[in-house]
Amino acid sequence: MIEKQHLHIREIVVAGYRSIRSIRFPLGQLTVFLGANGAGKTNLYRSLQLIQAAAAGTLSRELAAEGGMESALWAGKRQSKKPVRIALGVGLGGIETDTSDYAYEIATGLSYSYEVEAGLRMPTAAAFVLEAQIKEETLTHHHRGRAAKLLERRGPALFARDVDGHRSEIGGGLMASETALGSLTDPARFPDLFLIRRKLLDWRFYHDFRTDAAASLRQPCLAVTTPTLSSDGSDLAAVLATLVHIREDTHDLDQAIDDAFPGARLVVPSPGRTASFGMIFPEHPKRVFEASELSDGTLRFLALAGALLAYRLPGFIALNEPETSLHPDLLEPLARLVAKAAERTQVWVVTHSQVLAAALAEHGRTAPLTVVKREGETWIEGLRLDGSFRDDED
Repeated sequence: MIEKQHLHIREIVVAGYRSIRSIRFPLGQLTVFLGANGAGKTNLYRSLQLIQAAAAGTLSRELAAEGGMESALWAGKRQSKKPVRIALGVGLGGIETDTSDYAYEIATGLSYSYEVEAGLRMPTAAAFVLEAQIKEETLTHHHRGRAAKLLERRGPALFARDVDGHRSEIGGGLMASETALGSLTDPARFPDLFLIRRKLLDWRFYHDFRTDAAASLRQPCLAVTTPTLSSDGSDLAAVLATLVHIREDTHDLDQAIDDAFPGARLVVPSPGRTASFGMIFPEHPKRVFEASELSDGTLRFLALAGALLAYRLPGFIALNEPETSLHPDLLEPLARLVAKAAERTQVWVVTHSQVLAAALAEHGRTAPLTVVKREGETWIEGLRLDGSFRDDED
């Protein structure tokens, strides 16, 4: 029997978004996307953030921050008489575990699929001109060849299936800019909706670790037990202190530090009101370099280590160009760090570094997927239209 807490991302569906006309592709335990600048890798990465925003109820706000629907919609040629929309979807499936502590994946197919479509406002609608409007939204449960819609929305009409299996219309004045998944948050009445929403909100995206002089990474943070690194890394000191002083197991962290900076040692003082950290390097064995003194590359690597080795990893981690500002010598250690994390959770990496992609192929045992532009459209080499890869692809 598949346990609900072991749902993994099985496939992603995106259409009508920026350089992505229409694409469907599977995800594994570790998925690596390699491509040149401008191929659309970041748009693939961003599409997952938008799926999470739909679960949080902030999809319209996120699209507005991109410049509104005018900026976010597919810019290429469109089919006439077809609605102009952005479609986002995710398929979730289960894994089973044996009697040991090691989890292994079994191809169980999809357990749940969530899809949402956003479009332009109707001329008479009470909405801002460029504001995204939720046109359709569904959450489907797949079981033994049968599909049951747990959530179904068409414009203003909204139906949901409750804990007893009853399908009923939901009132309450849901606005066109609000997602149903982000609004129906009653775990007692809609447990499956609550489960999927929680799973999507557990995703973490790491792409913008600031390392300037005023960056939060360089400052002490509140001493609160912190099992998972925040997306901006502002609680890195607390994450490291949790590993050192709460979990009291830093084997993997110490190994990663020595791998990246041979002979160096991470120093994490026992926290008082705040938590902090520093580094001791072999050329200065009696000197602790505080976070404020560390190089940008060193600090960024430590943030990635905090994200990938935290006490509790999220159900899904996405890294966008993690090689940024890292010395080339750190790419092999980073690949080993990512591969280690992929033993505990699902990881997605977007990179334009051939060196990092090759190292991930070696240590993570997964061939990178090459993202290309095909007549102005983002595509993945070897991907068939049905969402599968050619037999000659690893």
